[in-house]
Amino acid sequence: MKHGIFDPPALITFITAGDPNIKATLDFMLSLDKYADVIELGIPFSDPMADGEVIQKANYRALKAGTKVKDVFNVVKEFKEYSNTPVILMGYYNPVYKQGVERFVSKARDSGVDGTIIVDLPLEEAEEYLNMCEKYDVGTIFLAAPNTPEDRLRIIDEVSSAFVYLISLYGTTGARDRIPETAFNLIKRAKKVCKKPLAVGFSVSKPGHVKELINAGADGVVVGSALVEVIEKHGEDAAEKLEEKVKELRLGMTKGDHLDLGLSD
Repeated sequence: MKHGIFDPPALITFITAGDPNIKATLDFMLSLDKYADVIELGIPFSDPMADGEVIQKANYRALKAGTKVKDVFNVVKEFKEYSNTPVILMGYYNPVYKQGVERFVSKARDSGVDGTIIVDLPLEEAEEYLNMCEKYDVGTIFLAAPNTPEDRLRIIDEVSSAFVYLISLYGTTGARDRIPETAFNLIKRAKKVCKKPLAVGFSVSKPGHVKELINAGADGVVVGSALVEVIEKHGEDAAEKLEEKVKELRLGMTKGDHLDLGLSD
């Protein structure tokens, strides 16, 4: 099985597939690709319990547009005709179970998916999923929260072949003004236990946030709600604005105190 999807430090960008429609999703992915190291694509689901209001509404818009799991696979396949940038699918277990775990994972691999996050699949019930991901060489990513104990962190690290996703706070996704202290404490604890790359998500929305997390030792930073808000505001015409936002976030990707604002460009 593959180990590692990206070379640190990595900017990982998230949008929901099919928001506002699947054709626009391809345009958005190509825009993100200009400055992102990894693209995380949400599979629309009716009860996205880990997500805040912004991404919940994106799921609703995507489902209203009729987006199916097969459409998500197809848009990844089409994107991969243009780019080798890693694509991760993020979703919930119900659609995976409905398709059949092996069928889902094999279709993901055939479409060019590099890794998957199944948010609500507990480690204790993940054996079939892990076996299928190993069989089809699809990277696995599990989440750790600020209150995840060291022994469980160690297991999460072992079963996450791509990277470990660190949740920065107690709560759901969403852009916030500052990165909570829980994020930095979790990075510090995880660095002592985990051997896989560590990516931090939830609450990241500014270049300064990205820089803080990279300086704290994160190997990757995930930005989602701040990008989905751009899509909510601009709809099908969001591609250019998305590119601008990711270019801005990219400014935070270097270590140190200085934030390069790109004034020399």
